[in-house]
Amino acid sequence: MRKTLLAAFILSTQLLFAQTKKTVDLVQYVNPFIGTGAVDTNSLSGSNFPGPTTPFAFVQLSPDTRDAPDDPASGYDYNDKTIVGFSHTHLSGTGVADMFDVLLMPTTGKVKLDPGKATVPGSGYRSAFSHKDESAKPGYYQVKLQDYGINAELTSTSHVGLHRYTFPKSDSAHIIIDLNHSLDKKRTYWECRIIGAEIRVVNNTTIEGYRIITGWAKLRKVYFHAEFSKPFASTVLANGRSKMENMPIINGTSLRASLNFNTTDGEQILVKVALSPVSVANARLNMQAELPGWNFDQVSKQSETQWETELEKIKIEGTLQQKQIFYTGLYHAFTQPNNVADVNGDYQTSDLTIGNAPDKTHYSTFSLWDTYRAAHPLYTFIQPAKSAAFINSMIRQYDTYGYLPIWQLWGDENYCMIGNHAIPVITDAILKGIPGIDVNKAYEAVKASSTTDHPGSPFTVWEKYGYIPEDIESQSVSITVEMAYDDWCVAQLAKKLGKTADYEHFMKRSAFYKNLYNPQTGFFQAKNKDGNWVTPFNPLDYGGNGGSPYTEANAWQYAWYVPQNVPDLIKLMGGEQAFVAKLDTFFTLANKPGDVNGNASGFIGQYAHGNEPSHHIAYLYDYAGQPWKTQFYVAKVLNELYNNSSSGYQGNEDCGQMSSWYIFSSMGFYPVNPANGIYAIGSPILKNAVMQLSNGKTFTVTVSNSSPVNCYIQSVKLNGVAYRKTYITQQDIMSGGKIDFIMGEKPNKNWGSKPDDVPPMWGYNN
Repeated sequence: MRKTLLAAFILSTQLLFAQTKKTVDLVQYVNPFIGTGAVDTNSLSGSNFPGPTTPFAFVQLSPDTRDAPDDPASGYDYNDKTIVGFSHTHLSGTGVADMFDVLLMPTTGKVKLDPGKATVPGSGYRSAFSHKDESAKPGYYQVKLQDYGINAELTSTSHVGLHRYTFPKSDSAHIIIDLNHSLDKKRTYWECRIIGAEIRVVNNTTIEGYRIITGWAKLRKVYFHAEFSKPFASTVLANGRSKMENMPIINGTSLRASLNFNTTDGEQILVKVALSPVSVANARLNMQAELPGWNFDQVSKQSETQWETELEKIKIEGTLQQKQIFYTGLYHAFTQPNNVADVNGDYQTSDLTIGNAPDKTHYSTFSLWDTYRAAHPLYTFIQPAKSAAFINSMIRQYDTYGYLPIWQLWGDENYCMIGNHAIPVITDAILKGIPGIDVNKAYEAVKASSTTDHPGSPFTVWEKYGYIPEDIESQSVSITVEMAYDDWCVAQLAKKLGKTADYEHFMKRSAFYKNLYNPQTGFFQAKNKDGNWVTPFNPLDYGGNGGSPYTEANAWQYAWYVPQNVPDLIKLMGGEQAFVAKLDTFFTLANKPGDVNGNASGFIGQYAHGNEPSHHIAYLYDYAGQPWKTQFYVAKVLNELYNNSSSGYQGNEDCGQMSSWYIFSSMGFYPVNPANGIYAIGSPILKNAVMQLSNGKTFTVTVSNSSPVNCYIQSVKLNGVAYRKTYITQQDIMSGGKIDFIMGEKPNKNWGSKPDDVPPMWGYNN
């Protein structure tokens, strides 16, 4: 009897423990408002949206605070006081706006089919709101629309947005649908225009339609199917300025509609909107497959569960703020790339025809100039199947264009940014042995993308001069050093496949950066095609995305971009002592007013964490035998340039790159060269981190005595053995195991300072 009671007690204790463990979720640490608006409205802060989405989903349903969103590119600014409506597609953390498709807005009172002025609530259909009556978590968003007394709630599946509006008593309640809502139509580089659109009233609970729009993506087709939980009593549809009551169909290029209801106090009306890039029929199919019913709470919980599964791939211990920054960062990193294929696999190809993906996934939103640095290396550890799917989607662009994506949106190449950084993404994944990739086809695409002239990549010029002349192609210095890195990646893939001639050719090209190094100034500088330096030269002068030798940076920030051969960069700069002295100046030289543009923020001297060219630089002290300085500056960035407020990022979040830097660095290591299998050690700030690896093993990081003051490594053990090297390898991580750090307030200048402690240039056995 006592044995039975003891067994029962043990069982009940185990069940209680399991239940308690289950209730400790990670989604509670995600704050979707992080990065939605800087306290200082003159600076950048994330450009993230707070609305619901599922991991890597097509539909990203969120409030817009601007009628013609441009800056921030997400359409939502935490500092704004009014909401214009809820649209179904958004970009997360980008510097350029697009999307904002199929906007809905519930209202009461007189029908208003224009959005009104942002600063004047009630001037159109927009409404004032307060953050006191607003909330968000993974899979859910809610806000009280003050002008109408309506509580709006949002959730979503991969292809369907679900709205729940709680109305007051009204005989003039409305749900506005706006197909004219889009980004600012006056852009420097392109014009946003709606080419065609249609709203069709199918019956008194169903509408369908489409819009064809050109903007950052040249031609996007957006089809929708919407169903309402309550029949609408009447409709008002507008084509341009004209309004027509109860018209079943309206076609045009400026389309808005009002669906009108009588409501009782507290009555809820639900709307589900399915999208497709292919057809209305596919939008219907997406809804039928993903959301045939109306259970809002169930859909929200389902989305939350999906996020919990993804977040559990890295489990950490740390302060509450660290957990909020870390898990919100992981959330942002998994918000894109987006699966733009319908549930049947149909998608719009990069040549604007219709393709079909056998695995029902085709990914786009590739901000590769940003994400190749840390986000894609992170995916290879904890999203390997996604990594393969991303690469297979990139190769489909090669099938139609002849080269890989540069910055791809909605399956369309927009040629934003420089280089072709699909190349290091593919090289890294193949060298790591990620399954599901046709290696020979991938190499074919990589090589073609390095030999076929395309915008921003003039390879004929590259081969002729050994650099990019500024009088032929603007942004020449940045293009030269970044193309040299891409060529190194091509060479490594060629070597793996036994293509010796290709390896030697691309290794030669990977050293072309030397041709723009000026030993007189100590910087990479622009030359014209006659071989003469471009003058005048000021290393503090900033470039944008054209009209300067430097891309969103200056000569100081691009002085350090030779990730494929840091030892040679050290040699160019005169040896380790001179290299470290210049790094010291870099981190302490204050910028002068007027020297920066909108892409520069988060300064520590000339280091600008708010933009990607600086992201690897703090780790370069490791390569010159002074790792304690890497530890100091990495910790400074982690502790001072990230927070858990709406101004949580020091620049655009850039589709997960800013978050991925934090995720890697907070665990203590970072891929300076994203494709060589080496991770430089910095200054870990988490108490504990456990990565659930794709091979079923775990890699654990433990940190003793960590604090903002105790930023210096005193000692390290790898799998219980004393470890002095300032790096770990891909094999160290994927083999599973544990790395232990002991931190302190003062530098231990004996640790990691010997010549054989520095990171090597290659981390694989082959």
